[in-house]
Amino acid sequence: MHRTRGKVIGVVVALAATGLLAACGDNDSTATSTPSTPARTTTATTTSPAASTPADTGQPAPAPEQPPATAAPERPQPVPTEAVPPADTSKLTDKDKRFLDELAKQGVTPSTPDIALSIGAYVCQGTAAGASDQDLMTFVNAMAGSDPSFDPAKMPVEKAGQIYVTTARATYCQ
Repeated sequence: MHRTRGKVIGVVVALAATGLLAACGDNDSTATSTPSTPARTTTATTTSPAASTPADTGQPAPAPEQPPATAAPERPQPVPTEAVPPADTSKLTDKDKRFLDELAKQGVTPSTPDIALSIGAYVCQGTAAGASDQDLMTFVNAMAGSDPSFDPAKMPVEKAGQIYVTTARATYCQ
């Protein structure tokens, strides 16, 4: 009889525990909405029905509005080289033309002279300011690689950057 009483008490305790746990919630173990908190302000305001919390209306708070999902973030498309207008070479100095001609001889053909001249001017200013070759190369490689006409299949960006630096120092920074 003592064993039966122990079993009965064990079953009763198990049922009571199950009943208490079941009464604590609706067995929903996942969050389905973001809990809202009332807005706190320093001035007296009235609460509109749209800003009520679940305790105010007895209804669950509406899920926050989500922006529409997109497949992938937009990426800028490269500008086709034929879309770049021809440059006005009549305003170029002899030094500009010499620099551009030397770049072309070494296989670097920028989409516009302005790009190459900007890179050349950067090299000259950086060299005059005492910038390290590593710092110069980092920025020159970035500028050369961002040129729409740059083709990494023809030459690595590091080689194009080195051509810009040596050519600018030899022909443009004088």
